[in-house]
Amino acid sequence: MKPFALLLTLFFCYFTTSANAANNDSIPSIIKGRFTDDYGIKYTINDSLWTQLPDAKYHIIKWNSKEQYILVRNDANNPSAGNLFTRIDYMEFANMEPYKWGFCLTVFDATSALEAEKKATADRKNPKTGCGGFPFSRMKRIK
Repeated sequence: MKPFALLLTLFFCYFTTSANAANNDSIPSIIKGRFTDDYGIKYTINDSLWTQLPDAKYHIIKWNSKEQYILVRNDANNPSAGNLFTRIDYMEFANMEPYKWGFCLTVFDATSALEAEKKATADRKNPKTGCGGFPFSRMKRIK
């Protein structure tokens, strides 16, 4: 009986670790830090929390660097859509200094992470209108 329990434990650990590794990339370095967007809104972003100052917090569930999106759970105390889920699509910019990247809140009020993830993505080929008809919010680093 003990070998079976050991085998079952190893099997569970292997697939749990593999699934987590596949679903959570590392935070892209260009996105980590303190920023202001082209509307003057400030942000602080780290491995686990996206904060839009002064009082909106988004708890990061999943980074997907390949497809360039982030899944988050809205903080319960956010001004709107508390405890719901958001998909944030992002992209890097070329020749837009001081703006290095931008983001789009593709969906901000999904009832599950899966629903947020499966919603239509932003149109990165048209960053001026690719966020549901609006431009991506452009981000520049601040100290």
